[in-house]
Amino acid sequence: MSQQKNINTLGRRAFLRNSSLAGGGLILGFSWLNSCKPKQVTEAAVMEMPEEWFEINAYLKIGENGVATIYCPNPEFGQGVMTSMPMLVAEELDIAWEKVMVEMAPYDADIYGRQFTGGSQGIRTRWEGLRTVGASAKQMLKEAAATQWGVPVSEISTADGVLTHDPTGNTLGYGEVAAAAMDVAVPEEVTLKSPKEFKIISNSKKNVEGKKIVTGKPMFGVDYQYEGALVAMAAHPPAFGLKLKSFDATQAKSMPGIVDVFQIKTYAEDYQRNFFDTNAFTELVVVVGKSTWEVMNAKKKLDVQWEPFSDYEYTVDRFGNKSQVKVPGGLESTDAHHAKMEEMAAKPGQVVRKDGDPESAFKNAAKVIERSYTCPFLAHNCMEPMNFFAHVTDDGAKLAGPLQAPLLIEGAIAASLGLPPEKVDIEMTRMGGGFGRRAYSHYAIEAGLISKKVKAPVKLVYSREDDMTFGIYRPSYQATYRAALDENNNLVAFHVKAGGIPETPIFADRFPAGAVDNYMAEQWEHNSNITIGAFRAPRSNFMAGVEQAFLDEVAELAGKDPISFRLELLDKAMTNPVGENNDYEADRLAGVLELVRDKSDWGTEKQGVFRGVAAYFCHNTYAAHVIDVVKGNDGNPRVENAVCAMDCGIVVNPDAAANMCEGGIVDGVGNAMYGGLTFRDGATQQDNFDKYRIIRHSEAPKNIEVHFVQNEIDPTGLGEPPFPPVMGALANALYKAEGRRLYNQPFIADKPPIVG
Repeated sequence: MSQQKNINTLGRRAFLRNSSLAGGGLILGFSWLNSCKPKQVTEAAVMEMPEEWFEINAYLKIGENGVATIYCPNPEFGQGVMTSMPMLVAEELDIAWEKVMVEMAPYDADIYGRQFTGGSQGIRTRWEGLRTVGASAKQMLKEAAATQWGVPVSEISTADGVLTHDPTGNTLGYGEVAAAAMDVAVPEEVTLKSPKEFKIISNSKKNVEGKKIVTGKPMFGVDYQYEGALVAMAAHPPAFGLKLKSFDATQAKSMPGIVDVFQIKTYAEDYQRNFFDTNAFTELVVVVGKSTWEVMNAKKKLDVQWEPFSDYEYTVDRFGNKSQVKVPGGLESTDAHHAKMEEMAAKPGQVVRKDGDPESAFKNAAKVIERSYTCPFLAHNCMEPMNFFAHVTDDGAKLAGPLQAPLLIEGAIAASLGLPPEKVDIEMTRMGGGFGRRAYSHYAIEAGLISKKVKAPVKLVYSREDDMTFGIYRPSYQATYRAALDENNNLVAFHVKAGGIPETPIFADRFPAGAVDNYMAEQWEHNSNITIGAFRAPRSNFMAGVEQAFLDEVAELAGKDPISFRLELLDKAMTNPVGENNDYEADRLAGVLELVRDKSDWGTEKQGVFRGVAAYFCHNTYAAHVIDVVKGNDGNPRVENAVCAMDCGIVVNPDAAANMCEGGIVDGVGNAMYGGLTFRDGATQQDNFDKYRIIRHSEAPKNIEVHFVQNEIDPTGLGEPPFPPVMGALANALYKAEGRRLYNQPFIADKPPIVG
């Protein structure tokens, strides 16, 4: 197995420039509310609040009574960073978790750096930095105590927020020396704990915002209140390929409570777009009024004319690499997309990896199997629709709302409002779901422009229909796989060609690359004016499922057990790998397969239970699932049980990590079975949940077991990796249950043709 990265000491310069810290600040706070019974909360709140705070450094302040407050730097939308990130600091600070309180940090790139939630990178990129915050503060407190006692700092130990002079037994609480610690220089070197010393990390802690969530406390962007704020909604083109031509607001303006109706344009002509400045509809008609209900009714009275647009281009800066984005005109449809996919799949693609001589291997093979797979566009459908608050004045702008990546959209907001970035204040609220959708900035820009126009504070609110028809979807993909076996049923060649509208999903260097002597990966793309964006585990959310479904068919053709077949390939990737660019560690991928095999009792036949397996690597983490399907009383298959094995390195908060995996499995089952967004004449045919099918409570797995590989490897991601392989495991289980393979998502619509 891979070895733990050795972390012992970090110098002051490394502490300051560390990418997870260079902006990884936090302010540490502690509370013993977590351990109080409900009737004690009021009394506890009075007892715990310090009368005076002391800032140890830019990241940590401690009260005179030893209480402190941790600011979580990364946005929270259910992944648990509000709890897990403070756990990292508290561990190294040596303070009792029972006292910990947490607050969301304000947006401040100078202090907190890249405050970004996405890519399953949060804990991974903050792992060293946040621990260093705690360890540095602890060292400063020890030095302050050593000075007060007149003893060597080496004679002082810490535990549960108390400093002890070991030879004499004298003690001081952190709060008693916090003021003096403020004047202590940041230590040049700090020693971080080894995993064997952890007391907080790897021990489950309850969600610090759990009580607020279940009691309905205002936390989310849509809850945001501001005295005198107006409400706004926007009308956008009803189809991709259309733009605003003209509008008549006479009737809408006459409706009760309406303040104004006008047009906005989100990007100036000379604005240089960045990677996350994705927006299908930049010209909108806005209705502003005193209440949501009044604005919704007035919006229905708008008389808006739309017209087709021609092909156009704009430049986008993708983290320093500029490129031209071509947007084709026309009204696209799902039927046309399917025809184009078939056409592109039949043509040679761009070869992005080639090992050995796959052409000859296929020509001389004893057996060859070829299968094609498709998936539709998907809408994110966050439970909290898009919304944002803005108050723009001549002196600056205050904005508040649910964002995954404020740093990446700050420039777009400032440019749109004609303000310098330092005049734009962004407050991050908790998000009611994200999945990649809230990494894009247009709705924040829209709120700012509306406030600037009406010269008043405004909360912009999307209806569900607005949200589902505005764009930024998971792309539609297609993949064709071929495999060749020799006379001994060994896999001797593997070929994958994949593409999509408008991007390719291919990962050329992932398994089984590196495990097959003759391997080729090709890709293709077909452009579209339908806007796409990050969707939970981008590209992997398709490739994992189809790859794993295909490997099961290859294993069946070879007459081998599906898990044994995969492990056989992984053994070759470990002992005699092909190529040098394989982006996975074969031993860790094999490890989760072995763990899920053992925990699920794979190979044990159960009457009426049909099992499927899948394993995949993405976002630096390894996942394997076994899904059990049974037949219901109506004869239809349903998911009964799921067993999950994960290797994400050190698990910071085990219960929360298991929750993340459970959510990913449910989400995976739902999207594989039911999710699909289709188009006719450029318009989405699903604009609310009465047409867009999502999983129901009765359709979720009845039981889910989650198991983690135990190691001391630095933690990686968990928000996305459990999600992609679910589709493959489910497809393989459904094949066992129904006797037919599934090649097109959603599975509920992938029915065999009727034979007359």
